[in-house]
Amino acid sequence: MSHDGIGPRAVLRSVAFLTAGMLTLPALAGCGSEDPAGEPLAGADVASADRADIADGGTLRWAVDTVPDTLNTFQADADTTTARIAEAVLPSMYRTDGRGRAVRNPDYLASAEVVDTEPKQVVVYRLAQQAVWSDGREIGAADFAAQWRALSGKDTAYWTARNAGYDRIEKVERGKNDLEVKVTFSRPYADWKSLFSPLYPKEVMGTPDSFNDGARKKLKVTAGPFTVDKVDTEGDEVVLARSPRWWGSPAKLQKIVLRAVPHDKRIAALSDGTLDLAEIDPEAARRVTAAALPQDGNTPLMGPEADRSAADALHSWAVANGSDEDAADEEISARKKLRKKAEKYARQQKALGGFEVRKSLEPAYTQLALNGAEGPLSDERVRRAVARALDRKDIAGAVLKPIGLPAEPVGSHLALSGQAAYADSSGALGKPDAKEARALLSDAGWVPGGPVKEEKKDTKKDEGEEAAGSEADKEGSGGSEGDGDDGTYIVGEDDGKDGKSDGKAPHDSGTGTGQLKQGGAPAGAYAPKGTAAPARADTAPVAKDGKALVLRFVLPSGPGSKTLETVAGRIAKMLEKIGIRTDISTVDNDSYFKDHIASGDFDLALYSWPATAFPATDARPVYSKPVPAADGSLNVEQNWTRVGTDQVDQLFDQAIATLDDSERRDLIRKADSRIWAAAGSIPLYQRPQLVAARKTLANAGAFGLATPVYEDMGFLKKSAQGPKGSPGAKNSASGS
Repeated sequence: MSHDGIGPRAVLRSVAFLTAGMLTLPALAGCGSEDPAGEPLAGADVASADRADIADGGTLRWAVDTVPDTLNTFQADADTTTARIAEAVLPSMYRTDGRGRAVRNPDYLASAEVVDTEPKQVVVYRLAQQAVWSDGREIGAADFAAQWRALSGKDTAYWTARNAGYDRIEKVERGKNDLEVKVTFSRPYADWKSLFSPLYPKEVMGTPDSFNDGARKKLKVTAGPFTVDKVDTEGDEVVLARSPRWWGSPAKLQKIVLRAVPHDKRIAALSDGTLDLAEIDPEAARRVTAAALPQDGNTPLMGPEADRSAADALHSWAVANGSDEDAADEEISARKKLRKKAEKYARQQKALGGFEVRKSLEPAYTQLALNGAEGPLSDERVRRAVARALDRKDIAGAVLKPIGLPAEPVGSHLALSGQAAYADSSGALGKPDAKEARALLSDAGWVPGGPVKEEKKDTKKDEGEEAAGSEADKEGSGGSEGDGDDGTYIVGEDDGKDGKSDGKAPHDSGTGTGQLKQGGAPAGAYAPKGTAAPARADTAPVAKDGKALVLRFVLPSGPGSKTLETVAGRIAKMLEKIGIRTDISTVDNDSYFKDHIASGDFDLALYSWPATAFPATDARPVYSKPVPAADGSLNVEQNWTRVGTDQVDQLFDQAIATLDDSERRDLIRKADSRIWAAAGSIPLYQRPQLVAARKTLANAGAFGLATPVYEDMGFLKKSAQGPKGSPGAKNSASGS
């Protein structure tokens, strides 16, 4: 599924105008002269260098999360590594620039334009004259037609995961010559630039068998600066080799090895010389940064020497004073183990001196999801109360400020700052306002001090829980604590494994039922709708029909979970101030999405969505209104908050069929305002991107919103490294 110096442009509204039917949308900033899209909050950080300064050859060892199960990006089990490989070895008619916008790729495409709109939309692609597949065959209309037929959805023998856009094509044919491809659409399609990127050869797309199985573990025919040399599932790596048939700027690297390395093993792999590039978490980033700091030689005795001296002194004292020598020896043994750890740490730090941290913001954002299918959050007023209680700027600051990245909340569900469709539409919801939030709860019948029915206590459970609150709350209470890479689940990265809960007891935000006090009003007495809470009851827990307002907050375990706990803790405290209690529980990372988010087993959750250059196509299934399926179940597509409106669907439908760029952007921004108003999901912050890179590695690192340029990556020549060079430069540039 990456924010800006954009402050909320919220307009305060009376409670009476908060229902969807009476909502008045704020004026769009697009009506003025200033572009509301703005600029990206953080640009790419890749140590840019001229190609003339980069050595020819060498092997880049690049950490990835997995060796993919398939090399076909259009299959359901494709993952981020699949996409990375496709970028390096296959044609893409368009790619994204530093602002996250689609730009023509001149290596494959000389031009592309809409030549007719009546009676049908017609797009003519003029291919680059030198563009050929690795077997020497020209890229042409036959490849475009094969991909259209495979992805159109008409032939169910093709096991496709998506067909958006291809289902609107009527025919694909050769144009005036071999370099022209003419695509005629049956219905207008504004996001036509999203198609044929990547483009697979007809040998892959031509038959269901070749599509379903032929490209899972190998790609015999490619057309990029690199080819797929080997997919080694046992060795946990994919090897890409420089393509001899590439017609563009020759790849500087001889090979790129994509090596599957767990996040908690990456520091060790970097320090032992088996990786040159790896995305890391903030704790690892601090180690890499510290390793690069100059040492003044005046450091007091620490680490191994200190441990050795302490152990010797302990043994001498124990023997001299008649203590049990065995006990002393045990203590010494423990000290020795600690010393070994310290020595290992010191060795790693020395090796990490050859690396640096490159940082940007990912093309993805983390959101708070509110499940509107049932329970208290099925009431829009309660969802809006939750949203109005959040200080999103504070949450973004907790995550991004400690790692030196712009800490601005995301203002759109459908784009990120810098992208064409971006505008801060959070004004449709309103600024953070606890008073307004409490008024919304009161209007929905949730009032402070209401009577609460006693619940039977589970003694065994109560004995093992702290009434004072969760660790997440304690984390969240800090002023600037944050973990940067939040490790939240990104749609499209689920590995499909079943998992089990980690067995941790649910955490309580500190306003549990056991602490609620009856009183303030006789049984059955509730304030009339619209009555604001009394000032003295501002933070009192709210209740309705004898039940306290308790929301189940589900978090995943695993890498990055500390950040999620920090964010969840802050959210819990913000909600506590308006009388809402949260029960925070952590579940196994592998089962988090499948068994909780997708199945609807949550009230509140944190996960991330990627932002694309084509929101009208890609975001519609995420925010479309759930509809009953033929079997009686609810078809939610990818809308796991189960919140949607007819107006949003209509705006998406209009946007996808509007070829005028300006009109389409306005429609997308209006749709985003409606999504904000429905309060099914609340964008919080753009995800941080921290990458450890060998100092001599150029044109690689934190790419931000841009597509990597693989042929320009490489290791600097010694003459371009500066007078002192860099540790590890010789090893890397030689193609280790």
